[in-house]
Amino acid sequence: MSHKIKAQSFLEVSHQFKLGELATEKQHPKTIGLSDLSKNSLELALSAVKEIELDLIDTALFKQKEINQFSLDVQEVLSEGGRVFLCGCGATGRLSLALETIWNKSGAHKGRVLSFMAGGDVALIHSIENFEDHPDYGERQLSDLGFCESDLLIAITEGGETPFVIGAVEAASKVSSKPPYFLYCNTDSILSSAVERSKKVLENPGIKKLNLSTGEMVLTGSTRMQASTILMLVTGQAIFGLNQEWVLKLKHKLESIDLNILKKFIVSESDIYKSNGGVVYLTDAALGISVLTDTTERSPTFSLIPFEENDKDTPDVYSLCYLSLVGEEGAKKAWSALLGRKPRSLEWEDTRALTALDRLYRFDISSTSFSKRSSYCSGEQFKFNISLEDNRLKLSLMEHAEVIDFEEYDLLSIHLILKILLNTHSTLVMGRLGRYESNIMTWVRPSNNKLIDRTIRYILILLKEKGVEKSYEEVCYKLFEEMENAKKDDPLVLKTLESILGSIS
Repeated sequence: MSHKIKAQSFLEVSHQFKLGELATEKQHPKTIGLSDLSKNSLELALSAVKEIELDLIDTALFKQKEINQFSLDVQEVLSEGGRVFLCGCGATGRLSLALETIWNKSGAHKGRVLSFMAGGDVALIHSIENFEDHPDYGERQLSDLGFCESDLLIAITEGGETPFVIGAVEAASKVSSKPPYFLYCNTDSILSSAVERSKKVLENPGIKKLNLSTGEMVLTGSTRMQASTILMLVTGQAIFGLNQEWVLKLKHKLESIDLNILKKFIVSESDIYKSNGGVVYLTDAALGISVLTDTTERSPTFSLIPFEENDKDTPDVYSLCYLSLVGEEGAKKAWSALLGRKPRSLEWEDTRALTALDRLYRFDISSTSFSKRSSYCSGEQFKFNISLEDNRLKLSLMEHAEVIDFEEYDLLSIHLILKILLNTHSTLVMGRLGRYESNIMTWVRPSNNKLIDRTIRYILILLKEKGVEKSYEEVCYKLFEEMENAKKDDPLVLKTLESILGSIS
């Protein structure tokens, strides 16, 4: 199929994915120029990020009355012997899996909280392109897990418009006697006017809604940051039955941490990559899923080569970083240890090449991954150690080390703080590598309709800054032309921008 036909096909449905009016898709005024700050003033960059992260906890505190009712509903299902299902796509899918893992590792009853993400567990480590665009896939995965009348679904979507999640929540409302919850981070009025499928959910009396609007993201459109953090915080608060005092304690902990401790790690890791080296994150089963989440989400956000399937002696290409689960021998044991359960894959005939269990096991995250990487990567590999010992979080890279005391804090709190630290760290590392401009993701990978729209909008913003006016349609055709021969790690925003500017110079 030619690029023109593909572009036309997208344009025919693009009205369903034009999301530029949503707050989660807009530029944050406090982080304009973040790329320059990451290179020239890390202190200011870290200060801006911390202020925004604290704002999201204030949002959770402001919403405590609604969150309390949400928690009561969740606890009622658990007390009656029902199960709570969590689902999402991309970042919200990973936070759903993380919450199930934290539940399993916290001594709670296994099997009472279940999670699934678009594409199954394989999508945790490698994005499954276009999967989230299919509402029927959401319904299908929910059904495959045996969702029934006594169960409750918590459907989690940063923007509030993801077709996969909408498909799952609409299906759940017809199966269970417990009305499902729909969690999202944009205002109802704008969401309803911009996206018809969202309007249907918001107007459905059989679905309970919880709006957790946090405003713009630190990095424009990068909902792996504030949006997914507040969604993880609030959903975790509900399934563990935690109160407002727990949220206040979490905020106090974040306030007490000087994010400047990250400076030496940010500089060192970015310098390693500039020297053609790589980083293997060594961690334990207690923290593994949060470390894996941040490292894998760098790929779609910044158009990096994703984690390689390192079952081969010499992979053709490989990622900048990888994960090694300390003390776990073999991929199968490592994955079970990381998830706190056996992996769940999709063995569907039409998707199994991408979603099957045997593919997941080709990503060997066991204790041998550092030595494997050292054998086939051209540059030197460095160990970034992240461990939890006696409720003390330990970070070390090269000669740098830091310890954060989490005495009297639960595992959920530790994971939330670690998520914020890692998201901040990786975003500023990528800024130093030039993987975004100002606070716009110029290296975003357009792997689904939502991201195609986002890519087009970013190109239009940059063209306008240069005094060039082009239509949405013109940019769309040029983008698909560039996509036709692009490599996985090409900066398609920049390549398309250069092509358009070159044609008018």
